[in-house]
Amino acid sequence: ILWQLNQEQMTSESKNHLENFKDMQKASPLLQQANYKLLAGSPPQEKKLLTIGISSEQHPNGSYLLGTLHSLFQASSEHELNCIVVLVLLSDPDPEWLRRTVGSISELFKPHIEAQKLLVIHGSLEDSPLPGDLNNSSHTPHCEAHYSRQKVNYALLMNFAVSLSEYFLIIEDYIHCTSKFISTIYWTLSAWKELPWAILEFSSLSLSGKVFHTSDLSRLSSLFLLFHKDIPIHVFLSEFRLLLTQNVPIRFSPSVFYHIGNYSAFEDTCFPVEKEEVFGEPDNPVASVLTDMMAEMNAIPQYAYTLNKECYSTLNPVRGNYLTVVLEKPQKVIRIEVLTGSDKKGLYWLQQGQVELGYDPLENSRGCTRYTLLGPLVEGNLDQRVFREEESVEELSCIRLLVLASQESWLVIRQIKVWTRHEEEES
Repeated sequence: ILWQLNQEQMTSESKNHLENFKDMQKASPLLQQANYKLLAGSPPQEKKLLTIGISSEQHPNGSYLLGTLHSLFQASSEHELNCIVVLVLLSDPDPEWLRRTVGSISELFKPHIEAQKLLVIHGSLEDSPLPGDLNNSSHTPHCEAHYSRQKVNYALLMNFAVSLSEYFLIIEDYIHCTSKFISTIYWTLSAWKELPWAILEFSSLSLSGKVFHTSDLSRLSSLFLLFHKDIPIHVFLSEFRLLLTQNVPIRFSPSVFYHIGNYSAFEDTCFPVEKEEVFGEPDNPVASVLTDMMAEMNAIPQYAYTLNKECYSTLNPVRGNYLTVVLEKPQKVIRIEVLTGSDKKGLYWLQQGQVELGYDPLENSRGCTRYTLLGPLVEGNLDQRVFREEESVEELSCIRLLVLASQESWLVIRQIKVWTRHEEEES
């Protein structure tokens, strides 16, 4: 009861902060005076599902922008490209570099430009000096100048993108995209459409792979300009997520974006790179499995959790049915994967369901007293990182798969995989 009262108080306080935050002026006066120039292409006539935003400037080790664009278009089908627009902001003021870069993009990606799938712009705030005299960068420490310039560039990029689509994805200009990444994002956004979130992360990289609602971009752009110095952009985005009451990251596995090239001399100094974590095989800790669904073909609930080819099957699951993994002792779980359906995609999978994390175990291994949402199933599956709130010492005791809508068909729960972190790994 005390925990519930405390949570209600925290929720009330968070809502007050959120309302005050949303009352902030949506469009910064600086951005209202931003100067934009179309360098290639034109904005699409209809609103798209997703804008893929890239900010690019000259780099001492050479540019990978063309490689990034090639990877992006190569990894996507025509059908996938119909729901996106790629927006490239060339932020470097050097006219010769701009001329060469625009010429190369126009030559290599002419069909995409003509189809209004690729738009290249230049933006600046030249007539609107920022607070703190950003333009006087000769006396600004190296990293602070980078943080400031990067946030100004992304503010300009996001400000231009506000009306182009429903969602906005950031990728940097030296990124490799995996095949069908647009479909991965599309189906994930569909599953999360009715759920509250501020940032969805499709990569472990510090910046690339983050998706936002475009309705949040004006507010985020204004904050970039208000706090353009000192704080790295990835740290700033974590604070932005908290302002919108998303307490932990929502990160999907595996990553669909990776770095290409080598900017290490630049990044190691100012932008510590979060390397892709190698998880290895799942290590499902000892647990019992409970369900209120009727088994078919002599299946037992434990089959869903055992790391072999056995599976748990049932017929006609109804809304509210569950299958719960009750861990023998609380664990530091770092990743969970839930697979439903037969090996053939789309057959016997759970059409609407979600995975929840349970805490405070009940006696006699009968489940947990409270649960929080990890995420909905996407096309019958879930593969997500598990994060704890800052300063939280709680360890996970239950993993519950919940049926959200009745379906008249077989349901096969093929496997639940769990990865844990042991104390020696943390040290």
